[in-house]
Amino acid sequence: MTALPLALTMGEPAGIGAEIALKAWTRRSENLPPFLIIDDTRRLADAAARLDLAVPVRGVRNPADTASVFGEALPVLHHRLPAPVVPGHLDPANGPAVVAAIETAVRLTLAGDTAAVVTNPIHKDALHRVGFDFPGHTEFLGHLAGGNARPVMMLACSELRVVPVTIHVSLAQAIHDLTTEAIVETSAITAEALRRDFGLAAPRLAVAGLNPHAGENGAMGDEDARVVAPAISRLRARDIDARGPLPADTLFHARARATYDAAICMYHDQALIPIKTIDFDGGVNVTLGLPLVRTSPDHGTALDIAGTGTAKEDSLIAALRLAARMADRRRAASGG
Repeated sequence: MTALPLALTMGEPAGIGAEIALKAWTRRSENLPPFLIIDDTRRLADAAARLDLAVPVRGVRNPADTASVFGEALPVLHHRLPAPVVPGHLDPANGPAVVAAIETAVRLTLAGDTAAVVTNPIHKDALHRVGFDFPGHTEFLGHLAGGNARPVMMLACSELRVVPVTIHVSLAQAIHDLTTEAIVETSAITAEALRRDFGLAAPRLAVAGLNPHAGENGAMGDEDARVVAPAISRLRARDIDARGPLPADTLFHARARATYDAAICMYHDQALIPIKTIDFDGGVNVTLGLPLVRTSPDHGTALDIAGTGTAKEDSLIAALRLAARMADRRRAASGG
């Protein structure tokens, strides 16, 4: 396992990020990779006391201090929140600190001080109120990575990996935005990530159709023949094992899942509904196509239960473990 710690961001302070981070640390003996959280030390200590969690928190000056602290306390790279945190109640005043924590995690990882970025959930509307001009984490991380980074969102659990070609847009806009080029690019990035980050020598992609029954020979729309099928032909010409377009309503049962390594889906809900149904608590959001590893719990800020002590840490733990495995594979592939 990587010797470098993972960088965990605070996420939306009014949400469940602090609770699941504290609970994750209590399970550190369960093969959990060391991590530090970029957050406000005082607010984490207050959260631990309020939730009756026996978690000491300790500030660290730099990521290198994590190894000596993690066994005894939750390491915190202090990042002050300007406004008091009330669980379940958004305060836009804390928005800039949320964004800055993400920027810090990316900077540390690109510099080689941390192994990967793991992000707690953000509240997009709260950030948009303070000028955050991105649909979500995925697009913002692509911006921070710079260069030719093309971020691709994957949702993964032990039984399924799904990748939506279009993400945080309306269904009408997704259909408008869907192109052969976008399917090819998304699928190629996915295939490369499956090889490099997941250790699959010959990844198999199942490409979902857009329309019911994958268009049923044009009876339910021509997009599958006109847009999706040409993308599959181009992928095969690049020696990528892709097949489809396949009807989405028969793509996710157990026997079907055994035939592929990732499903390429045409829009957000086509991808997220099956994986959240199969493993709601253990799913992980992974950003592919970046010069760094990034994972996140596959759930939101859960403002409705924030501060109640009922939030589950399973998805965060899965995100931490997956980030460490991916970082290890990247380091090994680069000879590091």
